[in-house]
Amino acid sequence: MSGKVWLVGAGPGDPGLMTVMGMQCLRQADAVVYDRLVNPVLLKETAPHCVLIDVGKRADHHPIPQEQINAILIEQAGLGRKVVRLKGGDPFVFGRGGEEAEALARAGIACDVVPGITSAIGGLARAGIPVTHRDFASSFHVITGHLRDGKDPHNWRLLAQLEGTLVILMGMSRLADICRQLMDHGRAADTPAAVVMNASHPEQRMVLATLATLPEQSRLAGLGAPSLIVIGEVASLALLQMM
Repeated sequence: MSGKVWLVGAGPGDPGLMTVMGMQCLRQADAVVYDRLVNPVLLKETAPHCVLIDVGKRADHHPIPQEQINAILIEQAGLGRKVVRLKGGDPFVFGRGGEEAEALARAGIACDVVPGITSAIGGLARAGIPVTHRDFASSFHVITGHLRDGKDPHNWRLLAQLEGTLVILMGMSRLADICRQLMDHGRAADTPAAVVMNASHPEQRMVLATLATLPEQSRLAGLGAPSLIVIGEVASLALLQMM
């Protein structure tokens, strides 16, 4: 008899930001397939018999292809186990949760989704940056900085003209190019911008700058992945955290 898979969002990093439902799934799991950005503290909540399977990806280093991760989920559920696929943030926000749900459906494996707090909102909130604000931004747009097969998926002219806040995930390796593209296509060089590294963790660090100076300021501060990039007037509000 086949088991079941729960696609669970672990939140932006602080284990206290994981949902109650997600924690319940974790505690009853027979197997947990987890990502690199999952806080290790959460794995201590599993039962003694639970099998822990690390499938974490790192920048430019994907030791376990997505197809193999899908196969692991199907295999573990096929053994009759209750399987938690534990993913940083929210499973459906650039987490390939949709691909995994499709693979499970094709294999006839029951699957439920437990949403998580995406770092695009929760991580920035912990840094004192609201993605919307009545005086500054009535919309926000979340994009990935990751290139697939070396191709840039974005219309930078359109993104540069959008009103509101622009949040970029997985973009630190391309930070200079991202800022240049936005300025080349019309976004003002003095637009407030920020990078938040290790959002919601005790070692969280942040750089506040402008679109033009963000790459250099981030380099001087030694910031790298995992980081959030936020561009828009709301970034200036993080200054309140420093007063």
